[in-house]
Amino acid sequence: MQTEQFYYDNQIVKKFIYATLFWGLIGMSVGLLLAFMFLFPNMTEGISWLSFGRLRPLHTNAVIFAFVGNAIFAGVYYSSQRLLKARMWSDALSNLNFWGWQAIIVAAAITLPLGYTSTKEYAELEWPIDIAIAIIWVAFGINLIMTMVKRRQRHLYVALWFYLGTWVTVAVLHIVNSMAIPVSALKSYSAYSGVQDALVQWWYGHNAVAFFLTTPFLGLMYYFVPKAANRPVYSYRLSIVHFWSLIFIYIWAGPHHLLYTALPEWAQNLGVAFSVMLLAPSWGGMINGLLTLRGAWDKVRVDPVLKFMVVAITGYGMATFEGPMLSLKNVNAIAHFSDWIIAHVHVGALAWNGFLTFGMIYWLVPRLFKTKLFSVKLANAHFWVGTLGIIMYALPMYVAGFMQSSMWNQFDADGSLKYPNFLETVIQITPMYWMRAIGGSMYILGACIAIYNIIMTAKKGSAVTDELAEAAPLVPVTKLQTAGEGYHSWLERRPIKLTIYATIAILIGGAVQIIPSLMVDDYVPRIASVKPYTPLELEGRDIYIREGCVSCHSQMIRPFRSEVLRYGEYSKSGEYVYDHPFLWGSKRTGPDLHRIGGKYSDNWHLNHMYDPQSTSSGSIMPSYKWLVTDRLDKSMTERKMNALVTLGVPYSDEEIANAQQLMDEQGAKIEKNLYSDPDFVTSYEADKKYAAENNEEFVEMKDREIVALIAYLQRLGTDIKMENADNASAQND
Repeated sequence: MQTEQFYYDNQIVKKFIYATLFWGLIGMSVGLLLAFMFLFPNMTEGISWLSFGRLRPLHTNAVIFAFVGNAIFAGVYYSSQRLLKARMWSDALSNLNFWGWQAIIVAAAITLPLGYTSTKEYAELEWPIDIAIAIIWVAFGINLIMTMVKRRQRHLYVALWFYLGTWVTVAVLHIVNSMAIPVSALKSYSAYSGVQDALVQWWYGHNAVAFFLTTPFLGLMYYFVPKAANRPVYSYRLSIVHFWSLIFIYIWAGPHHLLYTALPEWAQNLGVAFSVMLLAPSWGGMINGLLTLRGAWDKVRVDPVLKFMVVAITGYGMATFEGPMLSLKNVNAIAHFSDWIIAHVHVGALAWNGFLTFGMIYWLVPRLFKTKLFSVKLANAHFWVGTLGIIMYALPMYVAGFMQSSMWNQFDADGSLKYPNFLETVIQITPMYWMRAIGGSMYILGACIAIYNIIMTAKKGSAVTDELAEAAPLVPVTKLQTAGEGYHSWLERRPIKLTIYATIAILIGGAVQIIPSLMVDDYVPRIASVKPYTPLELEGRDIYIREGCVSCHSQMIRPFRSEVLRYGEYSKSGEYVYDHPFLWGSKRTGPDLHRIGGKYSDNWHLNHMYDPQSTSSGSIMPSYKWLVTDRLDKSMTERKMNALVTLGVPYSDEEIANAQQLMDEQGAKIEKNLYSDPDFVTSYEADKKYAAENNEEFVEMKDREIVALIAYLQRLGTDIKMENADNASAQND
């Protein structure tokens, strides 16, 4: 049969590898900085854009979408061309994918430290960037599918199934979760509120891990592990079962992030059931990967590429065993909100994603530059330093999580909390934070070794932009050729049908969970006493979101004896109906704030934000001095209220028209309360005098950001208290 010559596009693969290493080092370095902030909370004092709350989403986005995302594209572009025996359909779309993705990352690196955030976990970027992500992702998908259409290889290999499933599902998740009402170019409110927003977000959040950090990497595993081991994949049948069961079951498991919350019980139980079932396909994939290495274990001992891949697959197995275990309610009650979850997440990120990426790059770069790896010894050194780094990171966090949960839930003989002060827990686990910082430093050291090794490998190789290849064209098959062909083999010849079926598989679970929450009126029982935030409280809530306070503080009191005693009445779903977005949080570095309203004076809150250690000795919370001095921007308050009216928040026309006056009145009351502190009076009057003597603008306290934040904090949880008080009054009458 006559063959055709063509060229593989290696240049696009190289670009994504360079970006992977560059952004990986930045994302990990930001993470290390955050780790040291737990030990030295005021190390960036006074620099708002370097505060913990603003940098934390930068770290997660840089690692997930910059480091891992670029690695996915590098692996997909390399493997797809060779599996399909075709150059990518459009070089223009390939380059649009690369440069567009880097532009999105740069936009994230600028906007997140400046406080422009939707505050949704793994989806913090504001609406214009969300639109850009959707456009670039669609361009990537079109390029991939059209390459499949013009392929020269008849059947689609298993790796390609996972690439298609990833593309479809991430598109659906991103679009549904990012629905919002814009207020300005970099400000929006989630289209969903409270419980619905929580369900949609964790449907996205869990499956962002599933379909961005897992399924594409399984595709890369199915391609690069057999290549590196020079052995066929262990079981074709197991790969079929693995793929379809995984993408169908995974999409249902999101509610296990919301156990014991205000989410309806049926949704929680649904998440638990499918999370437990998820263990089977997850471990099926791990077994398929590890058994592909059967007979190649002698090579594993000496080949750093295979070492990285073995640890990566083992890390995947550990993380996917732990996930279903954490979805069990009795285990979740212990682990949720603790550092156990941090350990769990990083085992997956550092071992599964990080090590598979490094193994893939070590295998790819010598082939792309037509040379040998510069130093096998350095690669082995990277492997051992990185592995020890993972252990040093994860184990202390597991210990910290167990210690936190134990101390939170211990009682004295008289039934009172043994450790009522939240800070007692923080002080006890500080040594674990030191060990985490050391482990993270070791992992980054390994990454630096890799970067040096890769640079030196590229330098001694040749810059081959395009790689000549040869293959026979794809010709139509006859009935005789397909006689006895299995159904899945038939499906593998039809990429469009495969994409459609994968879409149906993931939409079923999503529809069952999401549609009832949005369409059923009594999904969230209403509480009559719950009212919308006042204009000043709304501005304060936006400051709370901007500063990333939700990264360390939850607003969800679970119906546990220990939590009710420590924080107050457990949270009700109806309390969150006007919350766009929800702020339940996923980690308690500090105490829950849902019943903080009225617990402390306005002066306490001001001093706590200005110097946390002055009010809470031993606190690891950083100071927020700029909130005490900066003027509150009230220019968009009416626009914000109008946007929320569109979403169903019942602000009246009169309230919107009088928003400025209402803010002045409420701010003046808080300012008056602050005058009860002699230290405040002395400092405030001195500032006023200094401004007058130096002809500088003086911002009245009622017009400063701290007053709006105090107004919001003092409101939290008070609606339900008002209802309880009204009920008690009615009973007395």
